[in-house]
Amino acid sequence: MALRNAVMAALLEGEASGYDLAKGFEASVANFWMATPQQLYRELERMEKEGLVSARVVQQERRPNKRLFSLTDAGLEVLRDYVGEAPAKPLALRDELMVKVQCVDIGDARDVDAVRASVAERFERSTAKLARYQRMQERMLDGRSEEEYLATAERIGPYLTLLGGIALEQANLQWGETVLKRLEQRASTLGASADD
Repeated sequence: MALRNAVMAALLEGEASGYDLAKGFEASVANFWMATPQQLYRELERMEKEGLVSARVVQQERRPNKRLFSLTDAGLEVLRDYVGEAPAKPLALRDELMVKVQCVDIGDARDVDAVRASVAERFERSTAKLARYQRMQERMLDGRSEEEYLATAERIGPYLTLLGGIALEQANLQWGETVLKRLEQRASTLGASADD
């Protein structure tokens, strides 16, 4: 998937500035697509040149003028074509922490502690992200049951991707808990061996 598809998906929510899109990416699509603000701005420029988005300038007092982007008919058509394409490519995971966990057995107790600290840090980040996603879920549901929301909402895609983000962070927490427990056991074993 190209970044442009994620940008166009975000613009389905309506007109937005590059800054708003960057914040929106962090809040809404960060559970399945990461991009820096610089990447977003470069992509918006390319998309505007290709006629996929249009921009209008909003004059502001005491602040620089801002450009608001919206999908063009051509952009919407490209997005429709993308949605209808053959099945999506499988998830490709590249995770430096997983490589370190894979290699944890070659180190001493200090190395195990370093890996354990990295896993604990990820656990904390996942805990915070899960809480943020759950708050977003509550706002989206706005007192309705999930079934009511899914039956009556104008768009359900953002909610369904949010569910994916929630499931991912729950899986990260479950994995992290297991790894921390096993690394603690390993550290104890290495410590006992060192004492002998």
